[in-house]
Amino acid sequence: MTIQRFLKFYALLLLISGCGEPRTDLLPVNLRCDFRQNPLGIDDVSPRLTWILQGEGRSRRQIAYQIQVASTQAQLDKDVIDLWDSGKIFTDESANIRYAGASLGSGVMCFWKVRIWDESDQVSEWSKVNHWSVGLLQETDWVAQWIGFDEAWNDRGIEVKPWANQIEKAKQYKPLPSPHLRKEFEVVHEVKSAKVYVTALGVFELYINGQRVGDDYFTPGWTDYGKRVDYNTYEVSALLKKGKNVIAAILADGWYAGNMADRGQYWYGEKLRLKAQMIMEDEAGNRDTIRTDDTWKASYGPIREADLQGGETYDARLEMNGWNQVDYDDKSWSGVEISDSFSVKLGGYPGVPIRKTEEIKPKHIFEISSGKYIVDMGQNFAGWAKIQVNGNPGDSIVMRFAEKLNSDSTLHTRNLRSARCTDTYILKGGGPETWEPRFTYHGYQFIEVSGFPEKLTSENITGIVVHSDLPRTGWFECSDALINRIYSNQLWSQRSNYFDVPTDCPQRDERMGWTGDAQIFMKTAAYNMDVSAFYNKWLVDVVDGQRNGMFPSTAPRVYNRIAAGWGDAGVICPWTFFQAYNDSSILREYYPSMKLWMDYLESKSVNHLSGIGSYGDWQNVKSETPIELITTAYYKHVSDLMAKIATVLDYKPDAQHYNSLSMKIKDAFIQKFVDVATDNTQTADLLALSFDLLPDTLIDSYRARLRNDIWNHDTTLTTGIHGTKFLMPVLGEYDLGLAYQLLNNTKFPSWGHHIENGATTIWERWDSYSDTSGFHKDSTNSLNHYAYGSVGEWFYSTIAGIESDGSGYKHIIIRPQPGGGLTWANAAYNSIRGPIKSSWRIDEGKYHLNISIPANTDATVYIPTSNANSVVESGRLIIDSPDISVISEESGRIVLKVGSGDYSFQSDL
Repeated sequence: MTIQRFLKFYALLLLISGCGEPRTDLLPVNLRCDFRQNPLGIDDVSPRLTWILQGEGRSRRQIAYQIQVASTQAQLDKDVIDLWDSGKIFTDESANIRYAGASLGSGVMCFWKVRIWDESDQVSEWSKVNHWSVGLLQETDWVAQWIGFDEAWNDRGIEVKPWANQIEKAKQYKPLPSPHLRKEFEVVHEVKSAKVYVTALGVFELYINGQRVGDDYFTPGWTDYGKRVDYNTYEVSALLKKGKNVIAAILADGWYAGNMADRGQYWYGEKLRLKAQMIMEDEAGNRDTIRTDDTWKASYGPIREADLQGGETYDARLEMNGWNQVDYDDKSWSGVEISDSFSVKLGGYPGVPIRKTEEIKPKHIFEISSGKYIVDMGQNFAGWAKIQVNGNPGDSIVMRFAEKLNSDSTLHTRNLRSARCTDTYILKGGGPETWEPRFTYHGYQFIEVSGFPEKLTSENITGIVVHSDLPRTGWFECSDALINRIYSNQLWSQRSNYFDVPTDCPQRDERMGWTGDAQIFMKTAAYNMDVSAFYNKWLVDVVDGQRNGMFPSTAPRVYNRIAAGWGDAGVICPWTFFQAYNDSSILREYYPSMKLWMDYLESKSVNHLSGIGSYGDWQNVKSETPIELITTAYYKHVSDLMAKIATVLDYKPDAQHYNSLSMKIKDAFIQKFVDVATDNTQTADLLALSFDLLPDTLIDSYRARLRNDIWNHDTTLTTGIHGTKFLMPVLGEYDLGLAYQLLNNTKFPSWGHHIENGATTIWERWDSYSDTSGFHKDSTNSLNHYAYGSVGEWFYSTIAGIESDGSGYKHIIIRPQPGGGLTWANAAYNSIRGPIKSSWRIDEGKYHLNISIPANTDATVYIPTSNANSVVESGRLIIDSPDISVISEESGRIVLKVGSGDYSFQSDL
């Protein structure tokens, strides 16, 4: 054997043994498809695939990737790649890589893995296998029928015509029991795989053989039922058995037929319906389908009322033991109604389900009268209460929910308006009973419990926290307890209000997806939690609500009023999404709708001044900013964003048009509103400074005027939700001390004033409540309203100093700005590229900064010192470090460039 043949043979042996190619320890992890892990039933046939990289050392990066997709995991494991093999793709991109393989049809399963090549061109091991499945893409894929049970409706004795006067509807509200539906069926062969696709007009809970399917609540979520209804997909093979089986469901009003905002019942429709089909496949590839049709049976059970706002009433004496299991005697049950006349687009649910996320035990329980207790959970939140009780048949326990108490320790319910917020449980007796509702929720801290048959203790009652189960991505803490409480309050308000859509409040008869609040808070929200899938779903609702170019003020659309700062969310939110998650396809998908909005704004403008209305600077403090100023400022802002979006999408003529439009709006704004000699509101100045509406020569004058106005108001703010959004970022640019002073303030109006008066969430009004003045006289007074919580983004971006340059954190900016007497701050953010950390402290005149930069990214780091020679990293002068580059030495700070990895800096202040 020649030496050449020997070397070839040896190389082949190495390759076969797995040692033929050097391996890197840089591994792709946390694989996601369309922003979720292992989603089922998606509509996207070219979904976005994302991963992050994990490995030791510094300046680690990806130079190439390879994705493989197969229709079974067994094929993928054996390298039988029947759907897509990307080959080695030279790019450092790891987010939102579009699937580009074989065409995918309805129901197809896709198993995928990825490997990467690192900065030394060494290949990684393959990632763990993840999967997704395609939903039912064509209308003809659905063979199920809409079924329901209307006996109680027919007997209710009240005739209410759809779209009747809403006040009359609210007066005529009468609870209806929840339909229970079931069907037995036979499984002949062992089931290899089974998926059930299920939706409802209303909300549903699904069972197979007595086992609840999934752990989500309020499915299929809230949509504009005139435009679309989402469906959920579940893998259920583990719940099936050979022989007899049963599939069953409970329906409740939800958003479809229940009390909707302040519109009463039946805003979308009247009678509840279920549509479901289960496709089973055995080892031989044979398929069988179970569907909703006229073979199902129906009855009513213990749930006598289930309304989102009204509450849930459950009579345990009416329980039907075994109703959702095989061999239950359903001879007395009725047939179902068929409603195939309802035709609307069905789509795979793209969001994040609502789930139970936490349990809270009471902080305090006390008796206010004989047999009537007040339970203080110690925290305002959204959810319900679980009770454990032992009593007699027919004992009735009534729970009423509220956010705060009156001075006489009774529940304060005026701010609930028409929302009854009452749950009732009627005991069956015979031993300990545990109950919790599942088709209602409340925003509350306090519960009034009456009718409890024994002394109520903390062992008997538990608060259940419920909201869209978004992964937590942000953490923050610092040396100031007040700032930490503000941070906690805004986080709790997000948890309470991200409830399938970004609602304004969880307690009263509103709970709508106000677009203005959502756009104001979105950047903070994206720091706190992974909101990618959540907004991916809600942006569909926004576009569904568009009429004649006009984006709605609420999504799903309930109110018809069009307002600047609210409708503009149709442009602002996709751009904010792009900045956080680097997904240009969101911009491309919604660009036509954005253009329609801009066309509408242009058609309503006069001499480039906006001509549409607005709700103004909502909840300002006696400082009304002119509506036309606000609307024109936002007109300029969205024109600038459209120019940026058109540039990203390479729509050059559009970019030129919107840049030109922006300049014309600015000129008109200056001519109409800019006058340093005239008094102005804080919000007016903030919008002018934030949206580039001033000539350069007047920027300093406006900054000085804003500063003076804050001082003249006893160093407090007067801003509503729009001004507050920009207050801290603007002040942080030129008067950091004043920004910290406002943040640390406890005088009215301030975040600290809320906390001094018992707030555990963000309030709707600066003067919602005080111990001295009591409650605001207006019943529109939510104590859990996240808009003022937009200050949360400043905690991450300025106090901790974690920002992106707009590239979805491909390039990171670390720029902490200590102040306000803080001695330390810690923050972490799990970006779409991986975890980022920033931790600083000041100790005996020394500044210490520890950071962590994820693989496949780099960062610009700002060190607040005038002495470059004092800056060391891990004990070494930065000028001697091969991993650090000095970009510039500015006044009072050193600017550095670093790659990925962990760094520990120290410098003189």
